[in-house]
Amino acid sequence: MNIIQLFSTVSTLRQSNLSAQLAIDRSEKDQLLNGGTGLRKRGGNSKEGLAKVASDITENLMTLNRKIADQVKQSESTKSTLLKSSTTITSTQEEMKSMGGHIKNSQRLITKYSRRQFTDKLLIFLALVFFFVTVLYIMKKRIW
Repeated sequence: MNIIQLFSTVSTLRQSNLSAQLAIDRSEKDQLLNGGTGLRKRGGNSKEGLAKVASDITENLMTLNRKIADQVKQSESTKSTLLKSSTTITSTQEEMKSMGGHIKNSQRLITKYSRRQFTDKLLIFLALVFFFVTVLYIMKKRIW
């Protein structure tokens, strides 16, 4: 976006130079068409007028130069801000990737733990059933 503003500023500068040059050409043309007496009378004014126009153009160019310098400074600060934010985003992305890996490992461990817990419950149940069957068998042999 800053480059677009720079190009628009340069094109504005060129347009102002062209309009100033056309104004100077028109005034010179008018002076030539008015005749020699007007030219003699305006000779001193013409030089003063041209000097004033030249100083105005120089002042406008200096103003545009200051504006362009300010725009360059603003672009540099924007660029540094973008660089800082992009490094922050990159580091955050890497951190999220590592967190994703940890989450996947945790999910695997929890799944494995739940399977082992189910297996342990099943083995305890089977051991209790075996125990009670054994107790009943012994009681049956001794009582009857």
